[in-house]
Amino acid sequence: MIRREYVDGPWGQVHLLRVGAGAPRVVLLHESPRSARVYEGALRALGPEIAAVAVDTPGYGMSDPPPAECEIPDYARALLPVLTEIAGRDPIVVAGVHTGAALAVSVAAQAPAGLVGSLVLSGVTLLTAGQRAEFLAGWAPAMVPDPAGEHLRSVWERYQRIYGDDAPAEMLQGAAVDFLQAMDRYEWAYNAAFRYDPEDDLRALQIPVLFLTPEHDLLVASDTAAVKLVRSGRQELIADHPGQYPLRNPEEFARYLGTWMAARHGG
Repeated sequence: MIRREYVDGPWGQVHLLRVGAGAPRVVLLHESPRSARVYEGALRALGPEIAAVAVDTPGYGMSDPPPAECEIPDYARALLPVLTEIAGRDPIVVAGVHTGAALAVSVAAQAPAGLVGSLVLSGVTLLTAGQRAEFLAGWAPAMVPDPAGEHLRSVWERYQRIYGDDAPAEMLQGAAVDFLQAMDRYEWAYNAAFRYDPEDDLRALQIPVLFLTPEHDLLVASDTAAVKLVRSGRQELIADHPGQYPLRNPEEFARYLGTWMAARHGG
């Protein structure tokens, strides 16, 4: 059973989805502008064996927002006391997709020794200057409600483009609801991730990192470049997969996490 909780953070309350007994062994961070709901299937698959928590990034899902637009290290700094409070004595695995991957890297870079034992990343934002400028210029324009409701169609069509023609209506519905809930600031974490250059933080990591990358993910080249920067890194390419791996294939994603933990953290 998935339980919902709130933990106090520096910007207000942070909303969590939790499975399993005791302190979490895995913490899951989501892409923008989604919420922890993208991990519901993975949480159910993990829950019988592995205690896990999925976190709504501040400003998304049901977590309170930061007071103003900020940067990835600021988001990470705000999450650190939350992770410290919910973690037990053993190091946790932090997994993230896209913005969540950027957050995971920054969390690990700032975390006190012993808090984060390893990372599982998908689509870290290691971008060229040209890619960074292109994303910042056009990926996440500000949006306001339209009196005729055209913004609703626009959001639906946005996720049809991002997720592809094969995406089921339920998947598009979840994405649209998350987007609309955060619409007045949906671009904040997006643009923070595009501005964040993780190279120095990746090079400084002293912990193992698994890059779990769908073959056709938008940021597959970023992961392929990033794995060369970390001291103990490995990339697992998910063949012929479009992206959104934890959402589309939650049981497989959970099995990868379980295998990684058994190999790196003693089962």
